[in-house]
Amino acid sequence: MSRDSVQPSRAVPWSSPWRRAAVFVALAALLGAVLTVLDSAKAGADPVGAGSYTTTAPGPLPSGCADLSTDPRHWVTANAPSGAVPTNDWWSSILWKRTNCAYGEPLFAQPLGFRARSEGLGVSYSTRPTVSGSGKGVGEYHFEYKEDFVAGVSGLAAPEVKVDDWSDWTVSPYLSDGAHTLRATIGSGLPFAYFRATGGDARIKAASGATVDVWSHSGLTLGYSVDGHDYVAFAPAGATWSVSGSTFTSSLAGKDYFSVAVLPTTPSTSAADRTALADAYAEYAHDPVTGTAVSYRYDEAKSTVTTTYRFTTDALEGSATGTVAALLPHQWRHLPDGSPLPQTYVSSRGPLKVLTGVTSFTTTMDFHGVLPEIPAVADSSGADAALLRDYLNAEKADPTRQVSDDTYWTGKGLGRAARLAEIADQTGDTEVRDAALSAIKSKLTDWFTASPGKTSRLFYYDGKWGTLIGYPASYGSDQELNDHHFHYGYYIAAAATLAKFDPAWADADHYGGMVDLLIRDADNYDRTDERFPFLRDFDIYAGHDWASGHGSFAAGNNQESSSEGMNFDNALIQWGIATGNKAVRDAGIYMYTTQAAAIEDYWFDVHDQVYPEGFQHKGVGMVWSNGGAYSTWFSSAPEQIQGINLLPVTGGHLYLGDNPAHVRANYQEMLDQAGKTQPGIWPDIWYEYRALGDGDAALADFRAHSSLTSEEGESKAHTFHWIRNLAALGTLDTGVTADSPLSAVFVKSGERTYVAANTTATDSTVHFSDGTTVRVPAGKTVTAGAYTWSGGSAPGGTSPTPTPTPTPTATATPSPSPTPSPTGGTGSSPTLYPDEDGTLTGTAGPAGSVTVDSADGVNHDGTPYKPTVFTATGLALKYVDGLTRFDLAVDARNAVGNGPQAQVSYDCTGDGTWDRVETYRYFATDPVTGWEHYTDRAGTSSTTGTACDLKNGTVQVKVWNAIGNAPTVLGTGERSVLRLPYS
Repeated sequence: MSRDSVQPSRAVPWSSPWRRAAVFVALAALLGAVLTVLDSAKAGADPVGAGSYTTTAPGPLPSGCADLSTDPRHWVTANAPSGAVPTNDWWSSILWKRTNCAYGEPLFAQPLGFRARSEGLGVSYSTRPTVSGSGKGVGEYHFEYKEDFVAGVSGLAAPEVKVDDWSDWTVSPYLSDGAHTLRATIGSGLPFAYFRATGGDARIKAASGATVDVWSHSGLTLGYSVDGHDYVAFAPAGATWSVSGSTFTSSLAGKDYFSVAVLPTTPSTSAADRTALADAYAEYAHDPVTGTAVSYRYDEAKSTVTTTYRFTTDALEGSATGTVAALLPHQWRHLPDGSPLPQTYVSSRGPLKVLTGVTSFTTTMDFHGVLPEIPAVADSSGADAALLRDYLNAEKADPTRQVSDDTYWTGKGLGRAARLAEIADQTGDTEVRDAALSAIKSKLTDWFTASPGKTSRLFYYDGKWGTLIGYPASYGSDQELNDHHFHYGYYIAAAATLAKFDPAWADADHYGGMVDLLIRDADNYDRTDERFPFLRDFDIYAGHDWASGHGSFAAGNNQESSSEGMNFDNALIQWGIATGNKAVRDAGIYMYTTQAAAIEDYWFDVHDQVYPEGFQHKGVGMVWSNGGAYSTWFSSAPEQIQGINLLPVTGGHLYLGDNPAHVRANYQEMLDQAGKTQPGIWPDIWYEYRALGDGDAALADFRAHSSLTSEEGESKAHTFHWIRNLAALGTLDTGVTADSPLSAVFVKSGERTYVAANTTATDSTVHFSDGTTVRVPAGKTVTAGAYTWSGGSAPGGTSPTPTPTPTPTATATPSPSPTPSPTGGTGSSPTLYPDEDGTLTGTAGPAGSVTVDSADGVNHDGTPYKPTVFTATGLALKYVDGLTRFDLAVDARNAVGNGPQAQVSYDCTGDGTWDRVETYRYFATDPVTGWEHYTDRAGTSSTTGTACDLKNGTVQVKVWNAIGNAPTVLGTGERSVLRLPYS
C-alpha cells in the first residue's frame, strides 16, 4: 500500500459491526505476520523489514585447505580482533590458505613483499620487473617475489602461520612451534617490518646464493645489502648484531623486539646519502606501528574528499612518535602538504614517495559528480526521437533480459532495466519506464525474500565468515567470496532507481534493510557493525578494490573490472541520496573518488609513470598485487581485455571521460591491438566510451553499425540515448564542480552545459564553482547553459500523465558559490558598487573586502575559476554606447605572480540567458601590501553577444585569479565601482 492511499480515520463506536470486524481483521493480520516470522525462523530465515535472508546454507560455502578453514578463525590467534575476519585483502592468502596449507602465498605490501616460512618471515624488495609477451593482444609485467632474506628466531620451526592482529592496512602474522615465537607487523606503504621474538636469538638469514654486503655494523644497527637492495636492522639499546657470513643474529639484550627497514636507494646512491637515510630511519626503528585507520570527509560545498591515513605507534625506546610511510601515486598526487624525501621506492604501482616522522597524512581530491543518467538534451522530435521510442518499445516485454539466474547475471539484468527506466522516464515513455520498474521490483523482492523451502534466488548469512552470499552463486562468489561488490553493485543501483519512484518499498520497514545488508557485506561502512568486515572489498591504502576473496596467487590478489567496482561505489551514492542516508552516500563518494584516482594510475597509467619500460600497452585488463596484465580471466580479445574496465556504462561512469585525449588514444589502441577498423566485440560499449572523447564520431559509428548485437547488460535504447546526447553535450569539463553529488558539466565548442539531478522530494538549487546556479525541482534532471532542458518525474511515485516534450525550467543564474545569489535590484542606477554579501547596489556602502581564491598555480586566463561573484537584478536601463567601465581595488599583499581578472555579463530580460559577456585582460599585481587599481583600461580579451536595453535585467560581475598561487583581496563598498554604459 502506498503512502498516498492512506486515508484519515474517523471515530466509529465499538458497537459498530464495522469496527468489530476491523479489529478482528487486524488481529488476524497480526497473527498471520507472527506465523510468517515463526515459519521463517523454522526455515532458518531472519526477517529484515518485509524481506529476509536464510541462515541455512543452500549451497557450497567458503573453505580452505583440507576443509580446515570452513571457520576462518582456525587461522587466527586468541588475540585477534573480534568480529568478522577481513577477506579480499592484500594479505588474505595467509588466512585462507587455499593452496599452501601451512603458510599461504606471497604478500605484496608496497614496497616490500613477504612470505611466511617455518623459520620466520621472508622479505623481498623487487626492483626489476619481469615483462613478458610481445605483439598484439598480449603482455604483462610482474615485480615477482624474490626473497632477499628471512627474519626469524633461531631454532624456530613453526608448522603454520596464523594471524594475530590486523588494522586497516596492516597485518600481524604469528609463527610458533611452542618453544619459539615470532610476531611480525607489516603493512602497505611501510618500509619497516616490526618483529617480536621469543625463545631464541633474533636471526636474519640471506637467501641462498644472494650477494650480501655489510656496509655498516655499529652495535645495535646493522646496514646490509642483499643483491643490491639496502636494508638496516635495528636491535634494542644495549644489544649488538653478530655477523656470520650471510646470517646475522642478536640476543636483543634480553628484550624481544627488533625491526628491519628497506632504504629507498639505488646503485647510484652515495655511501654518505645511504648512511644519512639509515640515520633518519633509525629515529623510528623502535616506534612500531600498532594500528592504522582511515577517516574521510566529503565537503559538499567544495565538492572535495579529504582522506586522512592515521598510524598508531608505540615508543618502545625513547620518546619518538611517528613512522616512515611510502605513498602511492594516487596518494602523493593529491597531497596538499608535507615534504617527501627526494628518494623514491620502486614498486609495481610506480614510484613511492616517502614521508618520515608521520602519525598521519592527508589527501584532498575533487569529486566531479555522478548522474542517474545522461540528460536527454537532444531534439525530442523527428526521426531520432522515433528511433529511440522504437528501441524502448522493443524492451518493454523483458527489460531485465539476462543469460543466467545467478547473482552476477541477475545483477546485469537489473542494471539493464535500471538504465531503461531512467531514460524512459526522462523522455516521457511511462509505459516502458513502469515495465522496467515493475521488473526490477519483482526480481529484487523475490531475491530479498527467504521463504520456507526456498533454495534459490535468496541470500544466506554465514556468521563464521561474516558474509552474505547469494544463491545461485557464480564466479566463486560463494566458496571464494569473489566479486561481491561486482554482483551486488547492480542490485543496489537498481534499488536506487526503484527507490526514487517507490520510496515505501525502499524504506527500512520494507526492503531497504536488505539493500543495506548487501552494502555492508561488500563494503561495510560502519566500523561498529561486527557482522561484516570494514570495507571488505576496498583496499584502503591501495585505493581500489580486490576481486578475489582469498588472494591465493603467486602474484597476490587481483582485479580486472575496475569499472564494475566503480559501479558499486556509484550505487552507494545513488542509494544514499534516494533514501536520505548520508553515511552510505559519503562512503560511496569516498571510495568512488579515491578509486577513480587509482584507476587513472594503475589501470590506465595516464601519467606514464607506473608501467615499467618494455610494457607496451596504454592500459591493463587486470591489476595484480605485484603488477598488471593485458589479459582477462575469460577472453584474449583486445575489445574485452580493455573493455572489461569500461562497463557497465552509466551516469556513474563519467570518470572515464575525465581525460578525453586518453579516451581517444585508448580507443585507437583497442583497434590497433585487434587489427580492425571497428570493434568486433562489444561495439556498443566501445561506442559509448568513445562518446566521452568524441561524441560526433561515436554517433557516426553507431549510425553506420546500428545492427550491432548489444552486450548482455546493454540495450540499443540506452546506447543510442547515451551517444546521441553526448554528441550534443560534448566532453566533460572537470574544471568546474558543484555542491551537489548529482551533477556534471560538459563543454562543446567553448560552451558549457550544466547538469544537475534531484532525486529527493524537495526542490533544490545547485551552485557550480564558476558561479552558475541551477534550480532543480524535485524529481527532475535539468540542464542550463548551452542546453536548457528538464525531464523526469521521480520521486515518490510514477507520474500518471506522461509529458512527451520536456519543458525548460532551469535557469542559469550566477551567484557566489556555494550560497544562492542574493537579489540587489538598483532600479535605474547605472553606477554599481560591489557589496560583501555578493550584491551590486546603487549606493556605495562602507569600505570592506572579500577574498578571491587562488588560481592554484594553473593558468585560468579567460575562464572563471572559483570566482567571487556580484549580482544585480531587476534593472531597467537604456543602453547608450561602449563597454563597461570599472575601478576595482585589489591587493595581493606579498604574493608574487597573482593576476586577478574580471568578467561582466548582461542578461537583458532576466530570463537566465546572457545576452552579452565582456571578459577583460587580467591585471598583474605587485607583491607589496596596499590597494592597487584594476580598471577597464586593461582592455578586453573577448566580448560576445550584443548590447541591449535592460528590462527587468540582470548584471553580473565575476572576479577570479587567472594566475598565481595565493588569494587576492578585493575591496567592496566605496572602494570599488562599476559604471554601466547605460542611462
